Amino acid sequence: MVVGTLRLYLVIREARSLKDRRRVLNSLKDRLRNQFNISIAEVDGHTSHQVATLGVAIVTNEVRHAQQVLSQIESLVRAHPIAVVTRAETEIL
Repeated sequence: MVVGTLRLYLVIREARSLKDRRRVLNSLKDRLRNQFNISIAEVDGHTSHQVATLGVAIVTNEVRHAQQVLSQIESLVRAHPIAVVTRAETEIL
């Protein structure tokens, strides 16, 4: 069993309130959940309306598959027009 994790540190530029921030994050999380078979949650940054940290996890039987999926997720989030990735950390267990 292989567990891959990805931590994404985001700045949500256009969020003027917590409601704006929640709308962007929920949309992003739902899209990623539907496209990939992953678990995703907000793990830090709850106090600011423009900063968030998302944690992503995938369980698979191949290291290469975990790396590939996490890389695709990072690329999709980096292409998001509002959420800017400031840092990404990947770990394979």
